[in-house]
Amino acid sequence: MGGFWVFPGGRIEASDAPIEPSSDEFSQAKRAAAREAQEEAGVEVVPNTLHPICEWTTPEPSPIRFATWFFAAVVSPDRVEVDGSEILDYRWERPQEALQAHRAGEVQFANPTFALSTRLLDHESAADMLTSIDGWKREHFLGRIHRTDGGKVALYAEDCAYENGRIDCDGPRHRIWMLDAGWRYERQF
Repeated sequence: MGGFWVFPGGRIEASDAPIEPSSDEFSQAKRAAAREAQEEAGVEVVPNTLHPICEWTTPEPSPIRFATWFFAAVVSPDRVEVDGSEILDYRWERPQEALQAHRAGEVQFANPTFALSTRLLDHESAADMLTSIDGWKREHFLGRIHRTDGGKVALYAEDCAYENGRIDCDGPRHRIWMLDAGWRYERQF
């Protein structure tokens, strides 16, 4: 995701699969997340301390397709190491500050970064945030992108327009508006 501000990430590698054959993809994803945090940012995270947030898959017409799990953890902000290849810079900010930087054009977000930052806005502490995340239903996001006046809108399965693309429908909303005038995340279902 060159040029985008995103969370550390990467792919599941052979070393993330334990010897026992019963290991599932979720367990492997936790190990991969911990390994990638170490490789990309020098941040040490123990896999069983990760809090699962959701799984996100890029839309079908995307030139590069991937599915990724998102996790949260508490780590010290003074531990990040910029290696100059995996990451070129970092920002350690509360969601409100990150979203302000996005609105101001200082950073470019990918959809998951924008949506998750928006959902985490109202938490006063890391402990409060993790408690909230632990109560979330584990969701799988697979967006469908549609052009609209002034930009695009990504629709997700719970949205009334997901199947037919009629964005003016009456009903539940789960979408990210990516408009020239600014981005907005709607989650009302």
